[in-house]
Amino acid sequence: MSEYRFHLQKYRPGSKTACPECGRKACFTRYIDEAGEISFPGNVGICDHINICGYHYTPKEYFRDNPTVKERLDGHERNLRARSAVKTVPEQEPQISFLPFDWVEQSMRRYDINPLFRYFTRVAGKEDADSLFRLYRVGTSRMWGGATVFWQIDAKGNVRAGKIMGYDAATGHRIKEPFNQVSWVHSVRKVQDFRMKQCLFGEHLLSDNSAAMSVKPVAIVESEKTVLVAAHFIPDFIWLATGGMHGCFNSEAMQALCGREVILFPDLKATEEWRRRLPMLKAVCRHATCSDLLEKMATNGQRSQGLDIADFLLMEDTPQMLLARMIERNPVLQTFIDTFGLELVDAGRAE
Repeated sequence: MSEYRFHLQKYRPGSKTACPECGRKACFTRYIDEAGEISFPGNVGICDHINICGYHYTPKEYFRDNPTVKERLDGHERNLRARSAVKTVPEQEPQISFLPFDWVEQSMRRYDINPLFRYFTRVAGKEDADSLFRLYRVGTSRMWGGATVFWQIDAKGNVRAGKIMGYDAATGHRIKEPFNQVSWVHSVRKVQDFRMKQCLFGEHLLSDNSAAMSVKPVAIVESEKTVLVAAHFIPDFIWLATGGMHGCFNSEAMQALCGREVILFPDLKATEEWRRRLPMLKAVCRHATCSDLLEKMATNGQRSQGLDIADFLLMEDTPQMLLARMIERNPVLQTFIDTFGLELVDAGRAE
């Protein structure tokens, strides 16, 4: 028997399941309660791919996010101590590691080889794409021919992590074949003894005390790419991402939203899960809600695909996308535009 009450399940054939974050099969080990009083849900555990995926949701974090479960546990604690000498895991918060900010600045110089940036120039135009990527400190890696680096910078300006992801320049979709193109900067650079503690992507914008930013409500989505798309089409919010259905969606990371007005925009498959987490936000935010907009407008087929708000925003071609398609069919048009210094007029902005 383990000396700790809450511990990772011992390996046996078939005991490992798919990771709720990266989706890899047979790489996820769940936590169990030695006393048998609590059955943790399937997302409480750790992924074997700690450098590539980094997912680790501990019992301590689960109890913090689900206070009613903790209250019931405390009510039985005295009886449990009388029946068993099992100890709880002595949790010690490890020191958080940070990456040099110079790495962020260096990565923001080669957007010309970044497939996701090239895709965004077709969606929003080069000027707006450049503005978005610089606002959110999005970089470019040498991996996979210019993969995108989504830097996680906290409200204090500390660089918590850099997620590297490969995208297709034509479609803007993630590259998952013949393998899933995702990694982490600290893993690629072989940073020794790196202790990653993720924060919200875009969190550094919360420290902007300008009048324009301080009054904006915060909108939270799963995907970093969705943040960029939504920030372009709906700039009335400060858009942030958790980095996945679970990602850094925990009470510790949500402290950065203290006093803010927050609205959640979950992917279609995650709506109920995120609704259950609203109490966590309401404990720190001035106001917190979970949007059901996508649920109301989605078809059954779209729900099965788990589309997000970016997918709906991109369903119609923008003027920039139409122009890019015309240039692709007739490259001479680009020469004509450059020669005469022509610019695409946004009818909405012109008004």
